[in-house]
Parts: sequence; C-alpha cells; structure tokens
Amino acid sequence: MNIRRLAASELPPMELLLDADPSREMVDSYLRKGETFVAEVDNQIIGVYVLMEKQEDSTEIMNIAVANEKQGQGIGRKLIQHAIDYTRNNGFAKLQIGTGNSSIGQLALYQKCGFRIVGIDFDFFLRNYPEPIIENGISCRDMIRMEIILQED
Repeated sequence: MNIRRLAASELPPMELLLDADPSREMVDSYLRKGETFVAEVDNQIIGVYVLMEKQEDSTEIMNIAVANEKQGQGIGRKLIQHAIDYTRNNGFAKLQIGTGNSSIGQLALYQKCGFRIVGIDFDFFLRNYPEPIIENGISCRDMIRMEIILQED
C-alpha cells in the first residue's frame, strides 16, 4: 500500500469522503482549504484523509475513510499514523480530529492511536447537517473533539 498526496489535477475520491461525512457542502469546503492524501493498492484508491491547518501549531484530520471492503485490515490506522508523521515532520505540535458521539469504532481507533478526548461540541451535527444521522443505532448529535500532542513546548 502506498500513501501519497493527491495531485491538484486529480479528482478527490468523493464517494469515500461522503461515506465519512454525508454533507457535500462540508466536504467541498475542507477540500478547498486542506491537503488530501490517498492510500492506494494497484493504482486503486482504498483510503483517504484530508488534513487542514487549524492554528499556527496544529492541524486537523477533517475526514478519513477506508473503502468498505477494505475495513478491518489496519488501513485506517496506517492513514492516521501517516497524518501523525506528516504533521510532526512539518513542525506542528498537535493533531486534532473530531468524530460523532455515535462513531464507536472510530472513537476506539483514535484512542488506540494516541488521541485523547479534549472536548465535546454539543449538538454539532444537529446544527450543521440538515438530515438526522443515525449510526450504530445511536443519534449522532455531538462532535467528540480529540487531540494528540506531537511536540512538547
């Protein structure tokens, strides 16, 4: 598997991105501002993440997705590790990520990768998405904010 930055001339894997975030408007917004990285096997994109600078010392993974048929094979963890390494190597002190309160698997994965919960944006999904999101039989209402410290001051 190869992880690389998506070239400006390439179209982003919108189907994958929309699997992780159902709002085309939100996805388009952070695609314009962020850097997109893809995981490939045999020239097929099987994973993606979008990284965006948030503050002088931090970046945020705005979207991360792995093709359904490739989930459970450690690809998500490799994408997260790539984001951590890229962020650290570019001099940022923190990497952030947010996920829904109903995203049980993602919450576990991010914590296994070293992220810690730093806050909750209550009713984020109710305010920002026109349609209700139900995941794992749970109403997705709140954004769980997580962070990993990469460089101490």
